[in-house]
Amino acid sequence: MLGVGAGAVTAVPATSETAVVPAGATRSVTGVDPARLTSAMDEVHRAGMPGVFAEVRSEGQVWRGASGVADLETGRPVTPGMLHRVGSLAKTFVAAAVLQQVEKGRVELDAPIGRYLPRLVPGERGEKVTVRMLLNHTSGIAEYLGYAFPSLQKFPSLPDMSPKSLDDNRFRRFTPAELIEMGLRAPAVGEPGGSPGVYANTNYLILGELLEKVTGTTAEKYITRNVIRRAGLRHTMFPAGPRVRGPHSRMYEAFFGLIDPPRDYSVYDMSWTGIGASLVSTMEDLNRFYGKLLDGKIVKPSSLAQMQRTGPVISQSGQMISYGLGLHELEIPGCGTFWGNDGTVWGAETQSWIRADGKRQISVAMNLVRWNTIDSSGRPQPHPIDDALSAFKRQALCGDEDAPAENAS
Repeated sequence: MLGVGAGAVTAVPATSETAVVPAGATRSVTGVDPARLTSAMDEVHRAGMPGVFAEVRSEGQVWRGASGVADLETGRPVTPGMLHRVGSLAKTFVAAAVLQQVEKGRVELDAPIGRYLPRLVPGERGEKVTVRMLLNHTSGIAEYLGYAFPSLQKFPSLPDMSPKSLDDNRFRRFTPAELIEMGLRAPAVGEPGGSPGVYANTNYLILGELLEKVTGTTAEKYITRNVIRRAGLRHTMFPAGPRVRGPHSRMYEAFFGLIDPPRDYSVYDMSWTGIGASLVSTMEDLNRFYGKLLDGKIVKPSSLAQMQRTGPVISQSGQMISYGLGLHELEIPGCGTFWGNDGTVWGAETQSWIRADGKRQISVAMNLVRWNTIDSSGRPQPHPIDDALSAFKRQALCGDEDAPAENAS
């Protein structure tokens, strides 16, 4: 959220933990090199990332690795199986749940949201904005974050910002309705259905309310029962309070150099993100989920095809991305088309990608975000973590194939 990364930390001596285990398949593996993956991950840590951990899958093998520390004060190491706040990867779970309701005939993708939630999204906007537009961020509805966190409202102008709101809101309990109202009251960022779309968390909070309306239970409970459990995930959950329940890392926020040294926000009330970004998971669970999704085990193939209908969307970092219904498309020349998502919350970043043929996957977590400082125009400045992370992802997704590093970012 709110951009790409920030603020370097001083790297401590690397502590690595890696393993290669069978994945239950017998076909030959190409391009999975444990030594290279370990070395590439260690480089991410040495470049300034306190801790990084990942799981890589390729046909018959699974590689799990971790490098660095979970706690800068104690030196406690990160491990591959840690729980992590996965941010907007939750949007894929929400989108899958909505598509399940489409399959049941309870929701129509191209129906106006006002048909289902006339009081929440009233008037002309309720008549023009469709369920699909909420899913693919073409609704024109604005982001609420700058209103929930007033000291960040002038993003990306550093002189006009401060991180004060992050501390003020650490234990504040937001309701979805009040966050949605902030987004709806803000000036529209486009016309409904316009192109390019503009990414906004407000869209997915509205979808959470839609799920509750048509299922008769909370979106969190519905997704837990019908998406998380259907995928066989054992360590994926929506948080019940401000703490992550289970082994996890501290989560350090630098906010483009405004927080120096970076501050731990691993204890935080996640109501500020709601259904669209509060999920906690493991890298193993994420790979399993996206694998099941592309294999047609979460939604029907026809629904998956809808999720993979992409268009241009301006991300919160200002980049143009190819976005479908809760799925992000990533093209790596010479390596293939990948599907998945990435996400950040305060202090935590996660990425999960699977090749279109399902044969190659990575889920990777990092415990420092917004490590790049930004200049007076709001542009992020290069940092060694950028190249190191790109090289690690390239090794994980493409193996020994020659894919340009910048295209894997």
